[in-house]
Amino acid sequence: MKAIVQDAYGESEVLRVEEVGRPELGDNDVLVQVRAAGVDAGVWHLMAGRPYLLRLFGFGLRSPRLRIRGRDVAGIVAEVGRSVTRFSPGDEVFGTSLTGTYAEFTSTGEDRLEHKPVNLGFAEAAAVPVSGCAALHGLRDAGRLRPGQSVLIIGAGGGVGTFAVQLAKAWGADVTAVCSGSKAELVRALGAGRVIDYSREDFADGTGRYDLILDIAGNNPLRRLGRALAPGGTLVIAGGEGGGRIFGGVDRQLRALLLSPFSRRKLRILMSSEGRQDLTDLKDLIESGKLAPAVDRVYPLGEAPAAIRRLRAGHVQGKAVIAVG
Repeated sequence: MKAIVQDAYGESEVLRVEEVGRPELGDNDVLVQVRAAGVDAGVWHLMAGRPYLLRLFGFGLRSPRLRIRGRDVAGIVAEVGRSVTRFSPGDEVFGTSLTGTYAEFTSTGEDRLEHKPVNLGFAEAAAVPVSGCAALHGLRDAGRLRPGQSVLIIGAGGGVGTFAVQLAKAWGADVTAVCSGSKAELVRALGAGRVIDYSREDFADGTGRYDLILDIAGNNPLRRLGRALAPGGTLVIAGGEGGGRIFGGVDRQLRALLLSPFSRRKLRILMSSEGRQDLTDLKDLIESGKLAPAVDRVYPLGEAPAAIRRLRAGHVQGKAVIAVG
């Protein structure tokens, strides 16, 4: 099968199309013929091997342990392991895989998949799992969002942010979104009551205080974020793109953990995963019309490096997707 592979850490030039063998199928696994795969910030981090702290977590010290990139997947079940009960060949599914999805086939656990929402095509469905689950965990679980609260979403124009704006709106929050001016129209259309262009306005100037702040892949210091929090408010840090090569954006999360016991505000970090129930919850929201993926552009498999470069440059509005089949 064709796949996008890499044998060394680096920027997108380390990626290439190569013929590789199909993945092996375990008893609880599903072989999916990939029709589309999403592009998220984690793809770049694992491709580049940065921050270096990632390499200590089993991803490979000197080179990537897993050669194929990508986690989001939408496609058609080609084969199932003998213990699989929820899926059959021919089923249309979406979810995630830990064996790489920028390939014609991927193998993944049964509990990492759900039937594809009936009102989405494959490209749209592939944009949902990683980013949708992160938004779900950030607002519902870490943030414990309640109707009527004021919510500030920083990074609202990206993959996680576009889902977070819609979820917060659907759950009855008063939503203020921070993004670049080029993404303001999209974010406003998704339900943000107010949009702040970070190049023109300062969300922490003291004119607004928020019950919940979800900071997605930002680099704002904790003290600055605290100035925008209401007394007793909650700050959820979902990643970070600042810092050095060793800790990267993780250093803010570590500091938040250390400071949280001594703060009147709640400082929480988001370590998202994509479980079966989360996918089911997202599917229900999508099929009810309360949530929809914002797909920026669909790239053919061979142009996956270009999609990653565009994401890294901050030009993607919502989610970029790789079309495979």
